[in-house]
Amino acid sequence: MGEVRIETGRLVLRSWLERDRDAFHALGNDPDTMRYLGPLRSRAEDDGAFERQRGAFEDHGTCGWAVERVSDGMLIGICGIKPAKAGMPIEGSMEFGWRFERQHQGQGYAFEAARAALAHAWTLPGTDHVVAITVHTNIASWQLMEKLGMWRVSDGDFDHPSVAEDSPLKRHILYRIDRPTHV
Repeated sequence: MGEVRIETGRLVLRSWLERDRDAFHALGNDPDTMRYLGPLRSRAEDDGAFERQRGAFEDHGTCGWAVERVSDGMLIGICGIKPAKAGMPIEGSMEFGWRFERQHQGQGYAFEAARAALAHAWTLPGTDHVVAITVHTNIASWQLMEKLGMWRVSDGDFDHPSVAEDSPLKRHILYRIDRPTHV
């Protein structure tokens, strides 16, 4: 599949390039950035995650894209939509996700990128809804979900199967948005 390039006022969401591996690894190894996402990852784990993002794009035309700032070309985060992992309670849905370096949080980048990624999701055949998950303590994340028009699924809370039983990150909440009728 070819490249994707989605432009907003300040950002570009694009396909991952080989030169992005180091920046991708840095995003997965900052304790502050990962505080709601789980433990820091080894280089080998990150390389696997990097390849899974690229594979999701090849297979489905969407993934968690590289988010680059237009003003200086700096890679500042990840944002996008991809099929939920097998074995998850949300399996069969398209899952929304984002992660931004700490110094780039609180500046509206996540909302700008997420709005563009969501608009792209509605162009994908068969996408009638999108879901997002987070831990209940990640207030900024669920506030962003609500700002995007998502709502919390009242009976959607679940224990994440990939998280240790004794972890404070075990319990997750589920948000959803349905395809707008005007698309």
